[in-house]
Amino acid sequence: MKVAVLGAGAIGAYVGAALHRAGVEVHLIARGEHLAAMRKSGVRVLSPRGDFTAHPHTTDDPHEVGPVDHVFLGLKANSYAAAGQMIAPMLHESTSLIAAQNGIPWWYFHRLGGPYDGYRIESVDPGGSVTEALPLERAIGCVVYAATEIEAPGVIRHLEGTRFSIGEPSGELSPRCVEFSNAMVAGDLKCPVEADLRKDIWVKLMGNVAFNPISALARATMAGICRHTGARELVRTMMEETVAVAQAVGCNPHISIERRLAGAEKAGEHKTSTLQDLEKGKPLELDVLLSAVVELADLTETPVPTLRAIHAVTDLLDTQTRLVGAA
Repeated sequence: MKVAVLGAGAIGAYVGAALHRAGVEVHLIARGEHLAAMRKSGVRVLSPRGDFTAHPHTTDDPHEVGPVDHVFLGLKANSYAAAGQMIAPMLHESTSLIAAQNGIPWWYFHRLGGPYDGYRIESVDPGGSVTEALPLERAIGCVVYAATEIEAPGVIRHLEGTRFSIGEPSGELSPRCVEFSNAMVAGDLKCPVEADLRKDIWVKLMGNVAFNPISALARATMAGICRHTGARELVRTMMEETVAVAQAVGCNPHISIERRLAGAEKAGEHKTSTLQDLEKGKPLELDVLLSAVVELADLTETPVPTLRAIHAVTDLLDTQTRLVGAA
């Protein structure tokens, strides 16, 4: 099996190192100092489960890689539309695209059935640009429950979690999902193939939709938000509205809000990816987290006044951040 990791950052390099340890032919595509360090010394993984070093092939040129069986996307979702040219040289007729993203994916309504089957979410897939870059029939969904960070170029700190749930948009137990799952398990990761990955998507999104924007607005950690009485109630309200939208499009996340809050609080003084992006002056990954939920609320005529308010102010924050970055 041959796997390329496009966007071999904290999660991508961790997955690539694990797959390489399992004997998979792995190609990491990265750039800058991180790429240079991995070329020189491999990927060093520091983990409470045991440290290890892997030496997969690393490059910044997908033409060096050629066609692969699976492309694991470690990119932010707001980079997907521009990824087509990088992905094209690595495709053969059955190459899968495994999208490890937060939020609502571009493939969400593909082969779902029901009244919204085939609906394109404009905030996630503007003008069909993501679908053009990442064809729907190649898509495999992936919900990441692992936390990692780049401690230094070429060095990945694994903080917690090893689960990467995957699934077909159709819900079928496909050979390509089973193949990738078996390789991940051989690399000492958990990779269940879910018949209904959309439930996992909404369960994780319940946290992301609230904690990510609030953390950016308040410059607060997960535990800091949970400790603040007013902020905790705001999170609860946003989660309730998100569950209502999920149910309106035919999905019922089987987890209580209290349990979801407790899980977030356990993360401790963790900065969300949105807050980290803000501190680095990067665009905020809000389209798939918050804009998409508001769009689906419009589609289903579901009241979400709190989500709309937070969406407005975080969108303004993102606009200001981009203006500063362009100055």
